[in-house]
Amino acid sequence: MFVSYRKILSDLDEASHLRSIKSFERKAGKYIYIDNKKLINLSSNNYLGFADNEEITEEFLNFAGKKYSFGSASARLLTGTLPVYNGLEKLIGGLFKKEAALIFNSGYHANVGINSTLAGAGDVIFSDKLNHASIIDGMLLAKGKFFRYKHNDMHNLEKLLIRERNNFNNAVIVSESVFSMDGDIADLKKLVELKKKYNCILVLDEAHAFGVFGKNGLGVCEDLGITSDVDLIVGTFGKAIGSMGAFAAGSRILIEYLVNKARPFIFSTSLPPINIAFSKWIIENKLPYTYDARMRMINLGKNLGSESHIIPVIVGENSETVQLSEILYQNGYFTLPIRPPTVPDGTSRLRLSLTADMQMQDLETLVKLLKDFNIKVPC
Repeated sequence: MFVSYRKILSDLDEASHLRSIKSFERKAGKYIYIDNKKLINLSSNNYLGFADNEEITEEFLNFAGKKYSFGSASARLLTGTLPVYNGLEKLIGGLFKKEAALIFNSGYHANVGINSTLAGAGDVIFSDKLNHASIIDGMLLAKGKFFRYKHNDMHNLEKLLIRERNNFNNAVIVSESVFSMDGDIADLKKLVELKKKYNCILVLDEAHAFGVFGKNGLGVCEDLGITSDVDLIVGTFGKAIGSMGAFAAGSRILIEYLVNKARPFIFSTSLPPINIAFSKWIIENKLPYTYDARMRMINLGKNLGSESHIIPVIVGENSETVQLSEILYQNGYFTLPIRPPTVPDGTSRLRLSLTADMQMQDLETLVKLLKDFNIKVPC
């Protein structure tokens, strides 16, 4: 029994492709502690340092007291919606100047739910080829058809729209704003232009931009002044906000449709009220005071050649990427290797994920080590 599974695992191990779950002693801001070793943590999405922050946790718990429980014990459509859930959704809708918002349990739940729901039979999705796996999984579950355009290639997207748009009823264009593995930014203004020209619904995943970009930290759409032109904005609480969960903000009809049709929303026990309250508290009480720190972080990424706070260091082969990760570990940097299927074959990499408390001097040794390997930042 399980012979075929063992063979697959053995093959993965031989190709330096086998994954395992690791536990960590403690995380604190830009640092992580493993076996009493202090390392600079470049594998986190804790961009603003709100997660695992003892002072912030204590301040929140003093605010929250005993008002919020640690479990909802029900789906949202049954008894899993308390006033704090409505309050967070109202807050998100108001910030984005949208009619409504909906909380999902994670970014994965949100993207699977949205992309499997909006494109029914006779509909179509046009998706950037480097969109997150959760978007791809949602499209695979959809009853509609989908096409993947070349990464950030608006000419290729328009060619597909010219060829295919009139063959379908509803059409959805979906893209990340800041791409999670490459750190580059989509041509959002052109996406808005094409959405209007070809009568499409535009869905933008701001998971890695919410809490980072924009005057108020709402994302790249806010930064570019195009929030009102995007039909559905998706974001997460589990990255810059330091909590857990995700949201979609848009027109009332789209949100109501998701409430009634998005299976990951309908059939999931809702998040613990304490987490919902924490997300709301962070957004109201901490995020407004992060502008300078966020701008320093983005500028640090730009100084390293990226468009954002995510810097891809593409090595290529799995074994070489694992080896480089280990060398960096021995020199005080924690950056895990990113391998297929997370990224395309032949593009295994280190994904340097910055946090707001990092400075260039923290990364000088890392840059030198990469140069010793004839690797530029980014590649």
